[in-house]
Amino acid sequence: MYSTLLLEISGNLATVTLNRPEKRNAISTQMMAELQTALDQIEKSHARVAILTGSGKAFCAGMDLDMLAAIAKQSPAENQEDSRRIAKMFRRIWSFPRPLIAAVNGPAYAGGCGIATLCDFTLAVPEAKFGYTEVKIGFLPAIVSVFLTRQIGEKRSRDLLLTGRIIEAEEAKQFGLVSEIVPAERLMERARELANLLIAASPSSLTRSKHLLVSSAAAGVDHDLERAILENARIRCTPDFQEGLASFLEKRKPVWQGDSEK
Repeated sequence: MYSTLLLEISGNLATVTLNRPEKRNAISTQMMAELQTALDQIEKSHARVAILTGSGKAFCAGMDLDMLAAIAKQSPAENQEDSRRIAKMFRRIWSFPRPLIAAVNGPAYAGGCGIATLCDFTLAVPEAKFGYTEVKIGFLPAIVSVFLTRQIGEKRSRDLLLTGRIIEAEEAKQFGLVSEIVPAERLMERARELANLLIAASPSSLTRSKHLLVSSAAAGVDHDLERAILENARIRCTPDFQEGLASFLEKRKPVWQGDSEK
């Protein structure tokens, strides 16, 4: 049923493993669709908690190179549809009605960082790295900014989003992106311990608590997402995005032209 991830549901616990290790679990259009299908399946099951992790040495390296290359040839309408698809995935993770635990086993960059940090709990190995690297390729971290500013505050969000810098797990914890740092050999064990703690709580209380947390912010999030979707699509038509994407794919330094819109 799934080709980009693995889904295991055992009793009250579901585990989703991003499973493209040869691509560092990079996000493809198919992965976005399958991740949402998996979450739908979990929601319909008896599982009360879900763990999200990656196979191999990375959690998720961001957008798939083939998907990035395809973006350069898309029409404005296709870019907007694509941006909306990404926003829908992030919002689904953020608003999922059951507790989500990210077990970050390695680097989590750009969209992969969003997947890791939008879960209710983010456990990370000491070697994990985090970063919203979009500005380095002339892209815009528009959609994730909607969630990030609410999660860690505006000043810290500006730091990460404007520099595009990569941070270690310890700094990510200080920023509030990571809940707990766990030795690699104990990562999944600790994730299951936390899951069992949540499973022991009242199911209706957890569901209502998550609903309360989401509903109080949903109107603002949805309003900001609409603007972010448009900005995300618009920047793909700029010369700097085309140059940044080309330089990234060709593994060379970009030659920026600057913003043509003043």
